[in-house]
Amino acid sequence: MASTASSDKSDRIATRSKISAKLDNPMRRKATPTDWAINGELILNCSCTVFCPCVVSLGAHPPTEGHCHAWMGIIIDDGHFEGEDLSGLNVGLLVDIPGRMGEGNWKVAAYVDDRASGKAYNGILQIFSGQAGGTTGLFTKLVSEIIGAERAPVVIERDGTKRRIIIENKIRGEIEMVTGKNNEEPVIVKNTKYWMGPDIIVAKGNKSRIRDYGRVWDFDGRSAEICPINWRGERKFSYDKNLKKIVQR
Repeated sequence: MASTASSDKSDRIATRSKISAKLDNPMRRKATPTDWAINGELILNCSCTVFCPCVVSLGAHPPTEGHCHAWMGIIIDDGHFEGEDLSGLNVGLLVDIPGRMGEGNWKVAAYVDDRASGKAYNGILQIFSGQAGGTTGLFTKLVSEIIGAERAPVVIERDGTKRRIIIENKIRGEIEMVTGKNNEEPVIVKNTKYWMGPDIIVAKGNKSRIRDYGRVWDFDGRSAEICPINWRGERKFSYDKNLKKIVQR
């Protein structure tokens, strides 16, 4: 379990604390190599009507609807930030991308597990803003506006082939793996160069919605993904303007 469970109340940050009070404006952020790691699973559901074209195009192909609206959930099975334990915590993201993923201008809101200590909370915000460098360092280039960050009860459930996320009445979703010819095994896109991880399990949204920050989105039946993650502070990705895709350096 994370060290957050035993932290006292003085180490906690009030719900709805805004990221602007903790981090620089996105246009001024720079990725700085930091000692952090997250091992676990990322789940997401987006507005694409077929499986996410970003996985194989590395963000170069436009979303099926011309834009990408999505929620993401991150289960941290094991992790740390500068010596602070992050294990057992969950993170939710609201993501609003106006066009191709690799071209940036993302607007993002973060929901950090309300069990997190102050150090864990700030560390998670640095990781998911890109400021901590490494795997998520490309967010300093892709995210143009952080519309908010707050503590919340972020519940993520693993239930066989299904995954569920509940963040109060703001984000509620259930996704399910798509099975292949062998009905006992999911369809997996393997050995990719996708920034999230090389192996992506194809899924679809069952019931899914966002109701926060003025967004009213529904993703029932839309594209979804489940990705085992092994992220580190030293791994670096960037957007290659010539190749028009996200690459690892």
